[in-house]
Amino acid sequence: MPERGTGEDEGFGGAGSTGARAAAGGHEGPGADEAVQEVRGVRRLTTRLRGWGGVGAMAVACALTAAAVLLPLAQAAPGSAAHPPLVREPARMAVAPLAPGDDTCQDPAASLRPNGVDGAAIQRIRSAGHLVAGVDQNSFKWGYRNPAGELDGFDIALVKAIAKDILGDPDKVIYRAIPTSQRIPALKDGTVDIVVRTMTINCKRLEDVAFSTAYFEAGQQVLAPKGSAITGYDASLKGRRICTAAGSTAEAQLTAQSYGSVPVSVPNQLDCLVRLQLGEVDGIVTDNALAAGQAAQDPSVRLVGSPFTTEFYGVAMNKDAGDLVRRVNKVLEDYRTGGDSSPWMAAYRTHLQPVLPGVSGPPAPKYRD
Repeated sequence: MPERGTGEDEGFGGAGSTGARAAAGGHEGPGADEAVQEVRGVRRLTTRLRGWGGVGAMAVACALTAAAVLLPLAQAAPGSAAHPPLVREPARMAVAPLAPGDDTCQDPAASLRPNGVDGAAIQRIRSAGHLVAGVDQNSFKWGYRNPAGELDGFDIALVKAIAKDILGDPDKVIYRAIPTSQRIPALKDGTVDIVVRTMTINCKRLEDVAFSTAYFEAGQQVLAPKGSAITGYDASLKGRRICTAAGSTAEAQLTAQSYGSVPVSVPNQLDCLVRLQLGEVDGIVTDNALAAGQAAQDPSVRLVGSPFTTEFYGVAMNKDAGDLVRRVNKVLEDYRTGGDSSPWMAAYRTHLQPVLPGVSGPPAPKYRD
């Protein structure tokens, strides 16, 4: 296992590490020249987007935040236990397969029952004095830079709740910005303790990592410019350049059934939005929960068609960290409790309701032991 870092600003691979340091004028590693060129390209994009106003330019600001320092975020207000839990009934896992034969387990959303017992993984985190969390800093309202330059979002609030339970302090976290494709490798090699990064639970991923119970429900959908001939995840994609994040369920879905589209893979979701704004792709396939945030950043794009999968987000951990899985599930039990005043609903209202209205509560937990 590699030596654990001690700083609060640690990137990992792809955008968010070498590129971030090069853009910030720090130490340059391999690929730094390319990173500088990318930042220059984004600056040119800023000029091209002046006519779009502040909202359109917001996507550019987010793209440049990979050069910023990850800062702490205050935890969501605790809920009242006087109210009954507000959770939705367990949903059927009607997830379209990643590829023929990939998803074979019966109920991937079922996790280990919660408890507060300290095992080897919890003791290791406590000995280190901090929780190392793999997150995103480019997904609006999930893990992103707020106007004050602080790391913010629904996923970040959950990380802080986990850190508070294990370490007694929501700010004892080292955040590592990791690309979508590096989430599983970072867990397997011990670079991070947890990944809280809109990560969908499915059987294929359960071969490599463990998941908590589901903390959010979403679905794959198509994002396209207003006025586009694309009507959804259908034959209208034929011949169109469609962008997905590498290692995402959207990429796997598009590979399995592209409708004749031309798949384009990028390291992070925000890269897809920037490419769409530049006219380098014709549409995006991603979770509607993420796409809603992108549509809020750029009023010239919109969600089209209907969601064509059901996706459940979970906190991902190393397969050998069963005690940590149970501890995170305990945190999630408390996070859901309190009805409309629960920490989950407080975080939803603060971060997601403005861009994703109408969510009544978190999905109900499922357990397998």
